[in-house]
Amino acid sequence: MAAAVEGPELEAAAAAGDASEDADAGSRALPFLGGNWLSLDLYPGGCQRLLHLCVQQPLQLLQVEFLRLSTHEDPQLLEATLAQLPQSLSCLRSLVLKGGQRRDTLGACLRGALTTLPSSLSGLAHLAHLDLSFNSLETLPACVLRMRGLGALLLSHNCLSELPEALGALPALTFLAVTHNCLQTLPPALGALSTLQRLDLSQNLLDTLPPEIGGLGSLLELNLASNRLQSLPASLAGLRSLRLLVLHSNLLASVPASLARLPLLTRLDLRDNQLRDLPPELLDAPFVRLQGNPLGEASPDVPSSPVAALIPEMPRLFLTSDLDSFPVTPRGCSVTLACGVRLQFPAGATATPITIRYRLLLPEPGLVPLGPHDALLSHVLELQPHGVAFQQDVGLWLLFTPPRARRCREVVVRTRNDNSWGDLETYLEEEAPQRLWAHCQAPHFSWFLVVSRPVSNACLVPPEGTLLCSSGHPGVKVIFPPGATEEPRRVSMQVVRMAGRELQALLGEPEAAVSPLLCLSQSGPPSFLQPVTVQLPLPSGVTGEGWPCGRRASVWTAPACTSPLPQSVQYWLWYTTKNCVGGLARKAWERLRLHRVNLIALQRRRDPEQVLLQCLPRNKVDATLRRLLERYRGPEPSDTVEMFEGEEFFAAFERGINVDADRPDCVEGRICFVFYSHLKNVKEVYVTTTLDREAQAVRGQVSFYRGAVPVQVPEEAEAARQRKGADALWMATLPIKLPRLRSSEEPRWGAGLSLAPLNLGDAETGFLTQSNLLSVAGRLGPDWPTVALHLGVSYRELQRIRHEFRDDLDGQIRHMLFSWAERQAGQPGAVGLLVQALEQSDRQDVAEEVRTVLELGCRKYQDRIQRTGLAPKDPALPGSSAPQPPEPAQA
Repeated sequence: MAAAVEGPELEAAAAAGDASEDADAGSRALPFLGGNWLSLDLYPGGCQRLLHLCVQQPLQLLQVEFLRLSTHEDPQLLEATLAQLPQSLSCLRSLVLKGGQRRDTLGACLRGALTTLPSSLSGLAHLAHLDLSFNSLETLPACVLRMRGLGALLLSHNCLSELPEALGALPALTFLAVTHNCLQTLPPALGALSTLQRLDLSQNLLDTLPPEIGGLGSLLELNLASNRLQSLPASLAGLRSLRLLVLHSNLLASVPASLARLPLLTRLDLRDNQLRDLPPELLDAPFVRLQGNPLGEASPDVPSSPVAALIPEMPRLFLTSDLDSFPVTPRGCSVTLACGVRLQFPAGATATPITIRYRLLLPEPGLVPLGPHDALLSHVLELQPHGVAFQQDVGLWLLFTPPRARRCREVVVRTRNDNSWGDLETYLEEEAPQRLWAHCQAPHFSWFLVVSRPVSNACLVPPEGTLLCSSGHPGVKVIFPPGATEEPRRVSMQVVRMAGRELQALLGEPEAAVSPLLCLSQSGPPSFLQPVTVQLPLPSGVTGEGWPCGRRASVWTAPACTSPLPQSVQYWLWYTTKNCVGGLARKAWERLRLHRVNLIALQRRRDPEQVLLQCLPRNKVDATLRRLLERYRGPEPSDTVEMFEGEEFFAAFERGINVDADRPDCVEGRICFVFYSHLKNVKEVYVTTTLDREAQAVRGQVSFYRGAVPVQVPEEAEAARQRKGADALWMATLPIKLPRLRSSEEPRWGAGLSLAPLNLGDAETGFLTQSNLLSVAGRLGPDWPTVALHLGVSYRELQRIRHEFRDDLDGQIRHMLFSWAERQAGQPGAVGLLVQALEQSDRQDVAEEVRTVLELGCRKYQDRIQRTGLAPKDPALPGSSAPQPPEPAQA
């Protein structure tokens, strides 16, 4: 349970913090004060600033409802500042007093100095949300217990060993988080919190629960993970509103059977306990997670042999980003990769120790096999050595974001075996409301990816005949009569739903109606010996009266197929006043493969030479632009265009604008893309121009074209003439403007920073160019000091940079990063150190972008040496049998 998204007060407070990070320090006199929020946790001397405001009493201060303040301050100054809040901010609804903004040399968050609160804070009559996380509280301040309107209380990452009995007297409390503390017991009065809906007590030292906890009648979510619980009270059966119960990583040997009778429970997490037996009601329940329990094994109190009592627990490995391999022994192990993938090797899976290697690959058409209506949901995971045989199947969990449209669709893990791709039996497990695990048993090691596909059903048709039904749509049936075939053959079925508006667009008729679209395919001889009957449900609102077909309730039975069933055929029922539309089923089948997308090109407000290019599904455009337009500006999105899943396209800058540096995804100055509807199709590039910007602004453009980069993009005049053709490659053109430079303006990498061309890294592991580092610098924002410390920059140098560029945040970031990069020239492991520093600074987003650049660079380097004959092409790559890219002279 993430405290950062609980309740409207928390969401507003988080939004205030995000806005403060993006605010330009020079754009307002008080960049930390805006609207009804006051964010001082990102600025040094926050207490002094707040005291100064309390003395001045500006009108904006009277409207503040959300306050964020760092507790990395002098304790006496912090207490004096907090004592002023009831008089100066009487309307306060959310108060965030968190530590954790600073880190030690190992990257761990440091606790704040807060050990208590002034008693006067109980006078904040409107306070509904209080966050005291990452502090040094050993007891709960008494003033908190008098805040009668408090709805959310966050106490995570403190030093609390107990909670007071008076906590049960807070009448409005709906959310309580006390994770990562030292709680050993809970007060019985906790059961009196009748309004409590979410309770998170994970990562403590609890070994028992009071029976009174069953009195929490409104509780929806209870998290008790990573404690020392050995048993559970029977009173948990009284939690009649409970939907989520998390108990993983405890010492439970049994659980009450009454948990199975909780009427609303949708998830019970019992992983990694000591359960050897489980009530049958829970053992068969689909919402129970049991991995890591010794179910069915003998009790440790009576070991089968002296040796069995000495067998150690299965080891658990948590890999960091700088590791790409790990050992597996006959004992087995549970492994969590840095990319979030989980693997479980049961004991005895391998007879001898083996080293497993992995890498996460960017998807591309030659590596990702997709059917006509499939959608890719993840990157590609490669596990080596390929084809290794395990004596027991290995559990594999891949994390993905579920698609919005899930009706008549299923999610599967797709893998390559020998020379063909196939889908594994896949189970879905919920990680969070918008995050799911795709769980399968891996029979071998190869490439793995998560795919959403139409529900597929198949059967083996014997000479006696059979019935094939769709599990996604019960109204769809195919009847094979006796004698339809002499030899058994396999027939598969996919059903795709089509909206009425899609049919209306095809026919140009507003009254058209449509049934599901059915595709049948088969193996074996091309024809059946007897007619095959296909049944489809009637379109909504259509009765079927007067139709030239048999009518059975609301199901339409297609006339018997008097001709052979081909290898692949579509059946579809549609209603229109037109007599005949030739090839309509196949047209519909192809149209449903298309995604309607818009292309955008935005320029960063503080640095117009940084351009963001993105291809977005039409339904995501408005929300994405609302999020981006605080930091970017640009033209309206392009007109809607249609693209296939996995379709290649590229962006070409024109009219005097060029890409500033050689990039791994740049071919002849063109930025290459592959469209996947459920993945981010976004790239940020730096552009430059050979024109004189001191004379006037440069008005250029970026055009998007279908396909891979050709030998030569047509000239603009020729391209304009071809744009209306049926086979035109051009999709859209958007304007790009580089403003006029004044002679006094500094280069974009900041005053006083003059660098020779930079390549950080090496050819084998990949390079980061000057343009790449500029892109990284543009993303760091207020996090740059933390990144600098993790890079080994001394605190004294940090202070010097802050002083030298005290009015220029961008200058501070770029000077720090490029100065560090110059010192790393020729040093091995520099790029890995940068990635590690970004991760330790909680900037996983930027670290992933750097990895992407490195991966593309390595691939481009390998392609070059293969084309020159310096190295053989890797025969293990799944795309090695695909047509090779053309030579430069033919490209």
